[in-house]
Amino acid sequence: MTKLAYRLSDIASRFGGHVLGNSEVMICQIATLESANSSQIAFLANNKYRAQLESTHAGAIIVGAADSDVTTLPRIVCDNPYAYFAKLSSFLNPPIKACAGIHTSVVIGKNVVIAEGVQVDANVVIGDGAKIGPNSIVMAGCHIGAGVEIGENSLLYSGVVVYHNCILGNNLIAHSGVVIGADGFGLAMEEGRWLKIPQIGRVVIGNDVEIGANTTIDRGALNDTVIEDDVKLDNQIQIAHNVRIGAHTAIAGCVGIAGSTTIGRYCRIGGSAGILGHLQIADYVEISSFTLVGKSIKEKGSYCGIYPFSTTQAWRKNAAQVRHLDELADRIKLLEQQIESLKK
Repeated sequence: MTKLAYRLSDIASRFGGHVLGNSEVMICQIATLESANSSQIAFLANNKYRAQLESTHAGAIIVGAADSDVTTLPRIVCDNPYAYFAKLSSFLNPPIKACAGIHTSVVIGKNVVIAEGVQVDANVVIGDGAKIGPNSIVMAGCHIGAGVEIGENSLLYSGVVVYHNCILGNNLIAHSGVVIGADGFGLAMEEGRWLKIPQIGRVVIGNDVEIGANTTIDRGALNDTVIEDDVKLDNQIQIAHNVRIGAHTAIAGCVGIAGSTTIGRYCRIGGSAGILGHLQIADYVEISSFTLVGKSIKEKGSYCGIYPFSTTQAWRKNAAQVRHLDELADRIKLLEQQIESLKK
């Protein structure tokens, strides 16, 4: 399928910014500086890629005001090149649109409500009383539990599982392997054996949420697990029961969040970070990759708990010293006391 091409001036008229150089250049796609051809537009959002401007074959560039004179190529100058790239890429590569219809192999329970314009592909199972909003897409092999509600314009890729009674908002994107509403890890010990605690809460997800492949969100033990509007979750994240994630928070892959923790709004959490249970994380908190959060964070800011890597030999020596830090601290206190005595 041939992609439509747009003049650089038309792109600027639609998305803002101003054009320097030939505004009649025709653009049909986004690409990197390294790989772009003359019908594609690249972007410069990181100074470490500036050297690639000399060799790029891009037809045009998106740059910030500080970089407006670093190339003679046709360019759109804007305040935020990366955000501009994101909006333009979405325009040139629009999301999948529903092709209304229900495959003959779909199993539909009692009292199911499927709105107009919904696409349901092969081998989907929809439980009793479920509701699917207008123009949503449920791809092959998904399982929608009883009483589930899915908002409009939502997209469930193949193999998504949504357990009973969960609520999913509008414009949801759930990638393959996502499991929403499995039982939380609720157990009680009695006489040497574990007793399972029924997980009777739900998962409630707001609007404009995206959930990466193989991410799991457990249902609440008593109250609901809640994912607020515009939360973005990467692949292979584990969100335990009764967690609440505030609006506009983004979480990278392989993060684990233990039960009953609340994460604020506009937080950013790096890959493989771990957050223990029953904690409170304030709004506007950034947590670096591989950081282990063991206590509540009450003030916004950037937090990091990564031990720098080194050669194995050096790491072993440092680890040996770390084991004796408590003893070393006691010795320092004793020396300080002795120094004070000598001063007197």
